Amino acid sequence: MKTMFRSFAAVNFRIWFFGALVSSIGTWMQTTAQSWVVLTELTHNDATAMGVTMALQFGPPLLLVGVTGWVADRFDRRYVLMVTQSSLLLIAATISVLLLTGILTLPLMFVLALVAGIATAFDTPARQAFVSDLVPRELASNAVALNSSSFNLARMIGPAVAGVMIVLVGSGWVFLVNALTFLAVLVALLLIRPHELVPRQRPEGSARLADGVRYVRSRADLSVVFAMVLIFGMFGMNLPIFASTMAVEFQQGADGFGLLTSILAIGSLSGALLAARRERARLSVVIVALGGFGIAMIAASFAPTYWVFAIMLVIVGFTTVTALTTTNGYVQTTTEPALRGRVLALYFALLMGGTPIGAPIVGAIATALGPRAAIFISAVICLFACGIGVTWVARSGRLHRAEGSRFRLRLDETVPIVLPRDVTPGSGKPRAAAPRRDAATGRATAPRPQ
Repeated sequence: MKTMFRSFAAVNFRIWFFGALVSSIGTWMQTTAQSWVVLTELTHNDATAMGVTMALQFGPPLLLVGVTGWVADRFDRRYVLMVTQSSLLLIAATISVLLLTGILTLPLMFVLALVAGIATAFDTPARQAFVSDLVPRELASNAVALNSSSFNLARMIGPAVAGVMIVLVGSGWVFLVNALTFLAVLVALLLIRPHELVPRQRPEGSARLADGVRYVRSRADLSVVFAMVLIFGMFGMNLPIFASTMAVEFQQGADGFGLLTSILAIGSLSGALLAARRERARLSVVIVALGGFGIAMIAASFAPTYWVFAIMLVIVGFTTVTALTTTNGYVQTTTEPALRGRVLALYFALLMGGTPIGAPIVGAIATALGPRAAIFISAVICLFACGIGVTWVARSGRLHRAEGSRFRLRLDETVPIVLPRDVTPGSGKPRAAAPRRDAATGRATAPRPQ
């Protein structure tokens, strides 16, 4: 248990954790309410409209990736977060007023979703990189996992509360409560001790996104990770569409939809906590988790009852968060600190930016063929992403037959990753990578990422 929560030794991380937890509960309340409002109040069960809303909300991270990564690396992330969190507070309050006064229309929701997406595009890379500023580098992977567990604990609480509130008092009040919860993270940002933040190396020169892209291209492991993330973002990150349309399929109301999202979070929280126990993030865990996600989603598409579907969502949530938390930790802990903001911006642009492409497609399939077909097709495509990882592992020379067994395989993650070129710290400019000597043979090998 002590190992799992070792990042709590840092005062700044403790302050951030609890402030972010309260805010995330409100965010999940709003996410649930927004999906339900679009599906049942602004349209007549139109999953395509939900897909368009998600596309508008998740499109800006992809379109603005060059700017958002530069902002996360160039400016004080604490102040950046104060601006983005305040903006999201105002957006939530605006939607609340429009709903409570009966003025909100579908086009207005589209506009507000786009504005929220722009704020989120700047918020996400700064927020994710800020976690690494709160703790020493050796605790970064644990802090990322605990930050994810906070997010998923909120995911377990928020949707259930939102579902009950929609039934009892209406959806407008859910958005108002979310607006108020942003105050918790703003207070946390004010309470954090700036002098105890981990000093970070600021980039020299123009800090271009191209430097981050060049860095990722020079890392075969990161290129594979980003390819898997793009596919998963397009077809796996559409759980609001899957849960809401299946709730309607099983003739459930807003409370039934909220409960499904909370049940999904039970598995998500378990995955985040187990990730926090691991000493370091491993690619093998990402690949296995993506495979498990695809299999669980296929099983969910054939669920005969509401409760069988809910049970399968526990596994879906577990594999989803295991894959994403491990990937996030791997990217943060193996990336050059001066480039971390740009690399994370690129990472989240692919993860979240894939949704504008996949969500309308998944929504259209759900409308035309039913939600089960949408879930099944998405699952098969995500298994293809897993196949990319398996293929790379097999070709990289990391997969070996276990000693003393004809059939068992083992994955050697200590094999050095070949880097065609490295990046000079702080500049993003390529330089020749220094050779590394093997301790046993004395031969020069390719350097491993720091």
